[in-house]
Amino acid sequence: MVNKRWVFFVPIIIAVMVFLLLKQNTPAPQQRPAQEVSTAVRTLAIPELSVTPVAIGYGTVRPVSNWEAVAQVEGVILEKHPQLAKGAIIKKDSILLQIDPVDYELNIAQIEADILATRAQLDEMDTKLENTRASLEIEKKSLELTKNELDRLQNLLKKSSVSHSDFDAQKRSMLAQQQNVLAQNNSLKLIPNQRALLEAQLQQKYSQLKRAQRDLHNTKITMPFTGRISADNIDLAQYVRVGEKLIAADALDKAEIEVQIPIRYFRGLLRSGKSINLLEGSMHHFNKRLGIKAKVVLREGGITTSWDAHFSRLTDTLDPKTRTIGVIVEVDNPYGNVTPGSRPPLIKGFFVEVHLLGAPRPNSLVVSRSSLHNNQLYLVNEQNRLEIKKVKVELYQPEFAIVTDAKVGAQEAEANSPLTAGDQIIISDLVPAIEGMLLKPQTDEGSAERLQTLVAKAGIDKQENTSTDNDFRVKGVQ
Repeated sequence: MVNKRWVFFVPIIIAVMVFLLLKQNTPAPQQRPAQEVSTAVRTLAIPELSVTPVAIGYGTVRPVSNWEAVAQVEGVILEKHPQLAKGAIIKKDSILLQIDPVDYELNIAQIEADILATRAQLDEMDTKLENTRASLEIEKKSLELTKNELDRLQNLLKKSSVSHSDFDAQKRSMLAQQQNVLAQNNSLKLIPNQRALLEAQLQQKYSQLKRAQRDLHNTKITMPFTGRISADNIDLAQYVRVGEKLIAADALDKAEIEVQIPIRYFRGLLRSGKSINLLEGSMHHFNKRLGIKAKVVLREGGITTSWDAHFSRLTDTLDPKTRTIGVIVEVDNPYGNVTPGSRPPLIKGFFVEVHLLGAPRPNSLVVSRSSLHNNQLYLVNEQNRLEIKKVKVELYQPEFAIVTDAKVGAQEAEANSPLTAGDQIIISDLVPAIEGMLLKPQTDEGSAERLQTLVAKAGIDKQENTSTDNDFRVKGVQ
């Protein structure tokens, strides 16, 4: 009887023998040479365009000039402009308030009377001066006669023709006459001082008259410019005191907006081949040299409208937290060309966009932002292979950037050709990006047209936004 253990191993032995037989009869595998696989990419020829740098900030409209009427005299309000109320527009030189002028008119009348009295005293002083001079001449002549008589008596006394008592009496008369001449001289010397005192008092009265006339003028509160009333704190028959705030108004001829722009992006708007001395020349000349233009855009309640503006000035300080600088633009005639329902006036408090436009940069190499990889571009060379080139970004904008060749060493400069218009850059995602890898480029004409369109309309951002008063957005910030 056959052992059952061998029955179990018989199939395994047969399978091993068949496998060895097949392996001996199988031919050896043939090896094929390795072939390089190309990667399909979308490309775009670098265009050379004229680019206008743009930065956008956000701010609140405010008037360039505002005025606050403060009471300079006290009294009761007798009259009030019928349209005087918060929000009303009142023309220049309109009388807004009339303070009771009676006390000030009486004061003027009293001072004018004092002036007339002082003038009369001056006229009297002139007459006194003439009389004193005439009296002095008479006293001098009388003194001369008295002296002559004394000389005659002295000669007679020598001849014993007159007594000593007569001679002494005449001598006393001469001394008395000398005293009269001296008194007249003293009076004559005092008259200029007395006149100067009266003239000083007259000038003082004139000053008091001017002050009183000014006080009378200040009883009328008039509009210094055509403006809009922003505060009305007074009513008829109310008594006002000096220093009390009565009315506030905003001018309508100009409006200004202050926006915060990061320095690194504001720098993109500045381009001048010459140095500028800020201490020389006017601010207008300085702004003209910078060449920055501005536009204000309002998007409110489904309305989108804009105003031409002009760059006015920079603020005096740099925000140390946000590293931004304040830029102030002005809009002339913000209440002009109003169309109800579609174009409101640019009133105080509107939250608006401010578009700052720098001088155009012609012949600029423009690439899309998505094609930049840490200041590097992926190029397709003449052999359809990947070339990674370092570039310097001259200007960032939201969808594109201006680039130039980066400064590299001498060996790198010899190995890499300069970046020029027409070079093919890769605009599709390439992962991994290995320099020298074989590519299969395909020109994307649609992207080229979109890039040129973005550059052409870079001046105005048409998209809606939901920014708040405390934030800002600048073209070029991601």
